[in-house]
Amino acid sequence: MEIRSTTDEDLDVFVDTVHAAFGRFRETPVDGGGLWWSALETDRCLLALTADERPVGTAGAHSFELTLPGGVPVPAAGVTAVGVLPSHRRQGVLGAMMRHQIAELRDRGEFLSVLLASEALIYRRFGYGPATYTTRLTVPRREAALAVPRARAVAEAPATGSVEVLRRAECGEILEEVYDRYRRAQPGALSRPHRWWALGAGQPPVAPAPRYVAVHRDADGVPDGYASYSVDERATLTVDETIATDDAVSTALARFLLGHDLVTQVVFKRFPPRHPLRWQLADFRAGQVSDDTDWLWVRLLDVPRALTARGWFTDGELVLDVDDPFLGERSRYLLTVRDGTADCVPTDREPDLSLDVSDLGSVYLGGTAPSTLVRAGHVRAHHPDAAVLADALFRAERTPHCLHWF
Repeated sequence: MEIRSTTDEDLDVFVDTVHAAFGRFRETPVDGGGLWWSALETDRCLLALTADERPVGTAGAHSFELTLPGGVPVPAAGVTAVGVLPSHRRQGVLGAMMRHQIAELRDRGEFLSVLLASEALIYRRFGYGPATYTTRLTVPRREAALAVPRARAVAEAPATGSVEVLRRAECGEILEEVYDRYRRAQPGALSRPHRWWALGAGQPPVAPAPRYVAVHRDADGVPDGYASYSVDERATLTVDETIATDDAVSTALARFLLGHDLVTQVVFKRFPPRHPLRWQLADFRAGQVSDDTDWLWVRLLDVPRALTARGWFTDGELVLDVDDPFLGERSRYLLTVRDGTADCVPTDREPDLSLDVSDLGSVYLGGTAPSTLVRAGHVRAHHPDAAVLADALFRAERTPHCLHWF
């Protein structure tokens, strides 16, 4: 078997192969674009070929920025389009491609890779761990009233601003600019390169599928939030995503969506698990949570570089014994945090925590508490205070969340 990088001439073969791997056919684009594969970077895609040069596997990567705790944007490879033809599964093709890809990413100098897992059982063995989570929130229209807490009503003046309803085709530049401001401050968020918006690659609102967009503007008329939505034949209003630069804007958009007439319910897709909206509802039980699941998976390709790149909010020292069985690597590091920055160096000191590199990926953005993984048996704490210290060190300033689909 040969694994090689693709060229522009290989794009059709690559796309046909990954569709066949998932048992699907190419979809028809909407007007103006909307093909997810149009954003593929062919120099970052891999084809697995048999001895007679038949394509049997694919793997690709996008060039993204990932926002780390502390508002630090860093390069991250967005692994995508990973598939093996059903006729060649369980023959080592996937493992060979993933090992080849990791070697290429390291050769490029990248220290983080991320992906969205089609199946949760596949990618942990390659060193990826779930790091952000998402839910679906459904609110019946008749129970959608928001209550203003008494303390807030007394302490704060009413938010200023306005909401304007536009069609998706009318506000592409607004969406791109507001999303970019949002993702730079949100841990776990990925960039959406301009070419994605220009090509309409991905899912709404990046794709040019028909949508209404509620655009929030501040008192000076500057856009600072939006919500992309549609209403189906059953009168369900479904929100693709809500982007807001602060909580006041988020509340204003929620009030608009929940107050929409002639709908039976409002469904918020890819909703942050700890979002305050449920607490803002007059009836807490009105918000029905479902589809509580993982979203962004993270793999550390260079542990010291990754740990020193993010921001930190507690001082302390922690010795991590990190096992990477897929690559056959095991190393012990002393993580020292002072005044928001970290130093990470090899050490012979006794470990505080022993963990798989996939578990380090899960705690890296602050969305998974190390103590949870200790209690689950994934991570070994070598003394009673280790998990408590790790929880304090790895926390983020806000819950990490990722909306981007790739």
